[in-house]
Amino acid sequence: MSPPPRLSARQMIGSNFAFQHFPLAEVARRMRGFGFTEIELWGVAPHLDLFHSSDRDVAEVKRVLAGEGLSVRCLTPEQVVYPINIASGDDAYRAASIDRFRRAADIAAELGARHLFLTPGRGYESEPAERAWDRSAEALRLIAGHAAGLGLRCLLEPLQRVESNIAHSAADTARLLEMVGADNMDVVLDTVAMACAGDSVADYAGLFGDRLAHVHLVDGRPAGHLVWGDGTLPLARILADLAEAGYRGALSFEPFGDGSYALDPVAAWTRHLTALAPHLDPVEARP
Repeated sequence: MSPPPRLSARQMIGSNFAFQHFPLAEVARRMRGFGFTEIELWGVAPHLDLFHSSDRDVAEVKRVLAGEGLSVRCLTPEQVVYPINIASGDDAYRAASIDRFRRAADIAAELGARHLFLTPGRGYESEPAERAWDRSAEALRLIAGHAAGLGLRCLLEPLQRVESNIAHSAADTARLLEMVGADNMDVVLDTVAMACAGDSVADYAGLFGDRLAHVHLVDGRPAGHLVWGDGTLPLARILADLAEAGYRGALSFEPFGDGSYALDPVAAWTRHLTALAPHLDPVEARP
């Protein structure tokens, strides 16, 4: 009897999540030290942001990462607490937000990324949610069209209800994806968002198949975006279910918690990766 399938350690990528109070050069050095060759780049100051990063700044980011042998798999601009909202009921605010994401796509392409990471935005709580859905779908369509012209694919992640009044579940995401109608848009499974929505890996795999391209593997209770072991989510079971479904995309770690991980992100990352390692097939050493 053959052993059950497992995901590969090659699928785990680095990121600068929790390192926002450290210079990018140190983040790159730490990610190389963990053995990563690809990262998800969170677009947050002082590393990279959509308001102040010039072409020269982007070139410097590229130089710093390349100096440590790192490439960008995905650019994830801050967009939940940033003054950016593609589903805003304020027309000028929304148009400016869409323009910022066009700029984000330009930056992602310059950095050689595969994906631009997107979320649905948020409408007014005092209006019917359908209006926000329509605005979100239109904005996502415009951004994805710009990204397609640059050879980029996009990622769409559902959010928790406290973050958005648009797409929260796998079914919601499938509906929004259909409304957008972009061939270059894939889907993110965030383990916390999945748990909060009452969804399963089977729900995501069944709805999206190969378009499930990115996983944020974080613990929670069920919310929280915690280091593995600081929450109660069945992460080992989730990894096994992903392997059983034939998942071939990236695994990324997004530790936010209560903000304390940012005091010592190396310790947070080390604990998480130590817990994760027994559940992945190791990367074979090259001769």
